[in-house]
Amino acid sequence: MELQNINALEKATGKGRQELFRIGIALLFIVGIMLYTSMRGLDTPGSFMLIIAAMIGGYMAMNIGANDVANNVGPAVGSKALTLTGAIIIAAIFEASGALIAGGDVVSTIKKGIIDPALISDSNTFIWLMLAALLAGAIWLNIATALGAPVSTTHSIVGGVLGAGIAAGGVEIANWGRMGAISASWVISPVLGGLIAASFLYLIKRTITYQTDMIAAAKRMVPILVAIMAWAFGTYLLLKGLKKIWKLDFATASLISLVISAFIYVIIKPMLAKVADRLPNEKQSINVLFTLPLICAAALLSFAHGANDVANAVGPLAAINDAIHSGGIASKASIPVWVMMIGAVGIAIGLSLYGPKLIRTVGSEITELDKMRAFCIAMAASITVIIATQLGLPVSSTHIAVGGIFGVGFLREFLKTSYSTMIEEIKHHHKDDHPEEVEEFLIGFKKASLHKKSIMLEELKQKKTVAHLTKKERKSLKRVYRHELVKRTALLKIAAAWVITVPVSGIMAALLYFMIRGMMLP
Repeated sequence: MELQNINALEKATGKGRQELFRIGIALLFIVGIMLYTSMRGLDTPGSFMLIIAAMIGGYMAMNIGANDVANNVGPAVGSKALTLTGAIIIAAIFEASGALIAGGDVVSTIKKGIIDPALISDSNTFIWLMLAALLAGAIWLNIATALGAPVSTTHSIVGGVLGAGIAAGGVEIANWGRMGAISASWVISPVLGGLIAASFLYLIKRTITYQTDMIAAAKRMVPILVAIMAWAFGTYLLLKGLKKIWKLDFATASLISLVISAFIYVIIKPMLAKVADRLPNEKQSINVLFTLPLICAAALLSFAHGANDVANAVGPLAAINDAIHSGGIASKASIPVWVMMIGAVGIAIGLSLYGPKLIRTVGSEITELDKMRAFCIAMAASITVIIATQLGLPVSSTHIAVGGIFGVGFLREFLKTSYSTMIEEIKHHHKDDHPEEVEEFLIGFKKASLHKKSIMLEELKQKKTVAHLTKKERKSLKRVYRHELVKRTALLKIAAAWVITVPVSGIMAALLYFMIRGMMLP
């Protein structure tokens, strides 16, 4: 009996021990940053503020890893193309690689140009402002991660800089036109991502899974889709992920990627055909063919994310470091290697310790994903960024990925509802026939190709009166399928988190700025 009680007690306290372990590792990382930064010289003027800023930068990097990285690998985990452990390992390696290889050597000191640095009185005010913005963004990301809401890291920092900037220089310091464009991205990013993801899924269904011989259709279409993926990710990486070490225009990047995609198409077509010939003619076999492309997509997204978003963690820290050593406020600040390392290592640690929660949310708690749907979401992420870059739209990778997930979910709702309506029409047309005849027709209808289905329905309508479903019946049918395929509670929670990200981080940053200013002034 005592042994049972001990086992029950150990089980009850296991979760608490895991949480303490995670907190302990995170604290060790922050303490390590403090010790390393202090060893760089405590006698340097402003070194105390640099140590504090480095610790906050490490905290921010961990929160980016915990929240933002889930968008890159969550769909792959949700579709079971990757295990959670495998996804964390791949993401950690490619995020850190992207940050260190292509993270760049300079960063804009005023994120997205949302405030006018000319209205900042001195370097101390600038340092306090950036410190408050960095801490506010990190705290909000931490809160969002705890609530299971994937939010935009960029918007968190934007809100922090805006709030602290207004606190330091008044309302006129803000670039409200730029803020309007960022606000528009709250709608543009998810809608564009959702439409592109849904379009690719519909293309796959029409050309592969709705065909009678799915294997033959897959042998034709999957190499084309993989080649499109190669072009999209090649262009995406050249324009965004590698822009700090090799800056190209869209036409050049697109042409280079086109050559790469053609080469990949030639290589992969016979390989994929050989694999497909060994698979049965069923939908699950098609999912198998998308496994490797999906894993590659998750790795490439992680690399590009590390190259781009590491600046969200270390950008303000680099700006503070530059202001302390130069004594002025520059529009661009160099990023020392040690600062970049804080961002890269922090993202990897945050992902490993706290990333699984958001990975599960993105991968399986919004809608059910298989490998085809996850592939479409990855495609949407890369293509949306390319389109937005050319149009000059400030989009969020988080909003695009989550929008893509909702896009494929809502498309499936629409298609399943439409199919159910067809079945109801068939039953209505056969209402006077023998049940065995109805069942036989339905079996044939289910197995028929999309073109054949249209012919069968048209023949029914020519023979008998058109089926009629009342408006109430149609609404009831849609309601059933929508609740099965997309969680509305997840939609509302995530949308609410997106809307309040900039205001909440801005208010926190303003309060933190006044607190820091109050402590630092004599």
